[in-house]
Amino acid sequence: MDPTVLAWALAQPAGTRAAVLAAAFTGGTTRVTFDGRTVEYRSLDELGRALSVLHAAENAAARRPSVTLASFSREGSW
Repeated sequence: MDPTVLAWALAQPAGTRAAVLAAAFTGGTTRVTFDGRTVEYRSLDELGRALSVLHAAENAAARRPSVTLASFSREGSW
């Protein structure tokens, strides 16, 4: 598990999916209940991968699109 992902998840507000997954991971539990649904992960590694996917999805939504500026001029030598 990437420590950055775990730190991000633990910093999320209590009750959020990321916080619930992080609490299960740090507690060594593979069963997670969120929004009335219970999921049993096969291993802590699988739970960690789910947390990493959630982290990537959350951060992709916050990323800004990149912008490139192109400049053209008729002056100058060829």
